[in-house]
Amino acid sequence: MCGIVGICGLKGEHPTEASTVRRMLGMIRHRGPDQFGIYLDDQAALGNARLSILDLNTGQQPISNEDGTLWIVFNGEIFNHPELRKELEARGHRFSTTCDTETVLHAYEEYGTGCLSKFNGQFAIAIWDSRNRTLFMARDRLGVRPLFYTILDGALVFGSEIKAILACPGVKAAVDPVALDQIFTFWSPLSPRSCFQGIVDFPPGHFMLLNDGRITMKPFWELAFPESGATPIRAKDQYAAELKELLIDATRIRLRADVPVGAYLSGGLDSSAIAAIIRHHTTNALETFSISFADPGFDESGFQTRMARHLGTAHHVVHATHADIGRVFPEVVWHTETPILRTSPAPMFLLSGLVREKGFKVVLTGEGADEFLAGYDIFKEAKIRRFWAAQPDSRLRPALFSRIYPWISGLTQGGSDYASAFFGMGLGDTESPGYSHAIRWRTTGRTKRFFSEDLVHRIKAAGVPAGLAPACPDGFERWDPLHRAQYLEISIFLSQYLLSSQSDRMAMGHSVEGRFPFLDHRVVDFCNQLPPTLKLHGLTEKYLLKEISREWLPSEIIDRPKQPFRAPIHRAFFNDTPPEYLEELLSPPAIEAAGFFNPRAVDQLTTKLRQGQGLTETDDMALAGIISTQLVDRQFVSGFVFSTPLDASDDVKLVTRQGASIGERPCP
Repeated sequence: MCGIVGICGLKGEHPTEASTVRRMLGMIRHRGPDQFGIYLDDQAALGNARLSILDLNTGQQPISNEDGTLWIVFNGEIFNHPELRKELEARGHRFSTTCDTETVLHAYEEYGTGCLSKFNGQFAIAIWDSRNRTLFMARDRLGVRPLFYTILDGALVFGSEIKAILACPGVKAAVDPVALDQIFTFWSPLSPRSCFQGIVDFPPGHFMLLNDGRITMKPFWELAFPESGATPIRAKDQYAAELKELLIDATRIRLRADVPVGAYLSGGLDSSAIAAIIRHHTTNALETFSISFADPGFDESGFQTRMARHLGTAHHVVHATHADIGRVFPEVVWHTETPILRTSPAPMFLLSGLVREKGFKVVLTGEGADEFLAGYDIFKEAKIRRFWAAQPDSRLRPALFSRIYPWISGLTQGGSDYASAFFGMGLGDTESPGYSHAIRWRTTGRTKRFFSEDLVHRIKAAGVPAGLAPACPDGFERWDPLHRAQYLEISIFLSQYLLSSQSDRMAMGHSVEGRFPFLDHRVVDFCNQLPPTLKLHGLTEKYLLKEISREWLPSEIIDRPKQPFRAPIHRAFFNDTPPEYLEELLSPPAIEAAGFFNPRAVDQLTTKLRQGQGLTETDDMALAGIISTQLVDRQFVSGFVFSTPLDASDDVKLVTRQGASIGERPCP
């Protein structure tokens, strides 16, 4: 795992100083503190910050092909690289390292952009073809690894994180008002928009070619589902056997590393299944890591402890108090580089700190199971609403919501006013592309009542329809309703929020790489072809995964009600020891100076909290969004501070090329 940066002239010469690349790499030192590498010629500059996991001795980047015409910087892992290497060696390619980065380079040399379909992994790639003066870039299928770019003064500037791009002279940050509108609706900007104007989120599953001033962006993989009723029906046992085999292999190849590999253990089905596979189907020693909360409403430590004992793992726990979450929140926002409506990334940041403290660089986790095997309540909610919509006057069908939300008072009696009013909004719009998510988006969108008049005006002036949902692919309307809901959850929540703000950024903030067996593209493609009833069986979520997990896990883990991973919000900031930054950040002058929110409305919200009153779920989200937006403005716009650039104490490889001459030396 690494971080990458680069600058490439759009048309011909655009020399870059090594000091600029060193400064860009300094901003993402956390992504790869072990080694650094820089390539420079008269048009392109590439940089890499390396977290050494494979080939610890000879894998330092940048790496070239045999004749030095292709140069690569790479962030990620290709889990099937040993098999690909044998294939390439049989075709005459010669290797000088044993790392997967060199395999990527030779695969591109052999297959061109077609190499991407061969990769089983998570990656952001930049390859400079010095002979043909072409830059090739690509990002993995689901966007596990981040990549951003902007155009500045005739050059493309890119980086694994936005802060690296901001370190390039001339690049300035300005919060995009449309992105804020999207964040306060969907929880994240919609790719390719980022939080900042002019800085582009490289779309997942795409590649780019830059040559002679032309930028070509194309997809190499697209999320898709079969038409409703078109899936061949096989016996459940056949599907179960195939899913089991795929998950075991996806887990096995994600244990490939030259350093120890641990696993997260949340106490739920997904992470427990992965840990159990490691225990029962590999010879790897296993240490597991969990979060416990001081707030019992969020704590799952009892299930975590029982699961660790069941598997016999060496288990480590980080304890997250309200004050801990508030204390690290500015660091969390520094790493997310975007406003967030949840504090859930904060305990994940604390957890990765524990992982690093225990000497681990790699962990396997259960992300992706809820999205691809229909584990979230939002899928059940949509199913009930469609069932109710068929008989909208029914007094009994709304009572089904008590099955998935038993803690909400008033849902236990058929036809309750609450259920009818809340879940009945837009009930009959079943053909709307966003039907499954409309209530969530509408509820989240109420947070925008805190927006300032100026921000609302700027959003309207941008000419983008408010709350515009992502474009749906051709044939979307012919998919099963569950698959439509899954598409929206995967393309927005998973790719744009969960894998970014809550996974990659929180782990890499402590130089830890996350690996996700459920996101193996073979598992993904298999799950997308499953009959919907094997994912959501009645109101039983992840039905097929539960069936195959009975071999490994106790029933109390498999059959326990799903508890979404959440963290306290207002109590993280307003408690006995509130964070020192809070008062100044939320003061009316500070709110007015930033210009995003209405100072009076924010003051009313904070006054309510100081008086000990609770908040609704929507106001809780608004509070997190307001604080994080203020932090984004402070950290990246009004008060951006450069990190220390690389210096003589860092292990830096510098490659310079002028004409046909290549020089390689330690970087001064």
